[in-house]
Amino acid sequence: MKKIPLRFVCGLLGMLCIFFTLPIHAQEYPNRVVKIIVPFAPGGPSDIIGRLLSQKLSENLGKSFIIENKPGGAANIGIAQVAKSPADGYTLLLVSSSFVINPSLFANPGYDAFKDFAPVGLPVSSPNIVVVHPSFPAKNMKEFMQVLKANPGKFDYASPGNGTGPHLSAELLVLKAGIDMKHIPYNGGGPALQAVLGNQVPIGLSALPPAMSQVSGGKLVPIALTSKSRIATLPNVPTIAESGFPDFEGDTQQFIAAPAGTPKAIVDLLNIEISKIVNAPDMKEKLNAMGYIVSSPTPEQTSQIIKVEIDKWSKVIKSANIKPD
Repeated sequence: MKKIPLRFVCGLLGMLCIFFTLPIHAQEYPNRVVKIIVPFAPGGPSDIIGRLLSQKLSENLGKSFIIENKPGGAANIGIAQVAKSPADGYTLLLVSSSFVINPSLFANPGYDAFKDFAPVGLPVSSPNIVVVHPSFPAKNMKEFMQVLKANPGKFDYASPGNGTGPHLSAELLVLKAGIDMKHIPYNGGGPALQAVLGNQVPIGLSALPPAMSQVSGGKLVPIALTSKSRIATLPNVPTIAESGFPDFEGDTQQFIAAPAGTPKAIVDLLNIEISKIVNAPDMKEKLNAMGYIVSSPTPEQTSQIIKVEIDKWSKVIKSANIKPD
């Protein structure tokens, strides 16, 4: 009987170990509490999505997924904490577009979006929306552009803060349309919208979910959305893209990521479970009504989206010479 070379046996055993280890990670996970770090204060869009997902993940996977809010440093503190956490799937990050904006906005944000993280998914995004006070002398995008071009520098706009997604969407519009309006940053989406509601600032740029109730109730006039196409919940509100700027897109995304080195089996399991949650008919209807767009990219597709978004916002930040507060 011919002897099998020892080298061949060792190689075969190694391959079998790899083969069986990958599924075991997923089968054993989770066996204790999983923390989802949200680098913002409670009540914001990321926190709301995080709590919806954590409840369903807890029910579906049989272990508690809990939200831990870590606000501060324009989200950099919480993001950096996850970057330094063990790569075992028990500390996750749920973060808005700050994740792809901050690498260009800050000289040292405290993390590397590519090297420090394993992207899990992008369960939802939301358009940003241009809104105006009812007294503003424009009720649609065509009139809005005419008013601003006829009055350069006269009108201010409010945003949730310097370097936020709505702020950069506004500056992208300024660059593409050749208009002149002054940025008034606020400490969050709520205060920015209150300033427009009270007519302290006539124009607002906001993520759609915080503005949805005021728009639906007629308290704010919607001018345009930053999404690629119109959304079913606001079918009469056009996009900036269809209003003469065909390449315009500036949504606020909600990314989920794990520390780099997290086993692929765990990353894939989380991606599949989260996709099932947001695509369940009742959940999808609820999210759409709140102003979110459900998406289900794979971890690999999410990684590509992150690269595209970092490149896009880097150009806006440089062109508009935006600096952090």
